[in-house]
Amino acid sequence: MKTILMQPLTRKFAENKDIAMTIRDNTLLPSLRDDETVELDFTGISCATQGFMHALLSDPIRQYPETVFDRILFKNCSDSVKEIITAVAEYMFLSIEA
Repeated sequence: MKTILMQPLTRKFAENKDIAMTIRDNTLLPSLRDDETVELDFTGISCATQGFMHALLSDPIRQYPETVFDRILFKNCSDSVKEIITAVAEYMFLSIEA
C-alpha cells in the first residue's frame, strides 16, 4: 500500500486543482491500474474545495466505479473534508448512472 501525506502538498487548505491532478495522474490512476491500494492521509488539512476533490477523484471513480473506494483509503479526514469527499463521490456515481 502506498501512503500519500496530503498536507505537505496542499498545506492546511486543499484547493489547488493542479496538485490534485498531479496526485491523480502520477499515483492514484497508476496504482489502481496495478491493482494497488493507496491511502490518502489528510492529517493537518482542515478543509478542501469541491474542485480539488473532483480533480482528484472524478477519473478514478469513472474508470473504477466498482472498486475505487476499496482501493483508495482516506485517513485522518476532518468532518469538512469527509463532507466534500462524500459530495463528490455521490455526484460522480449519479453521473455514471445517468
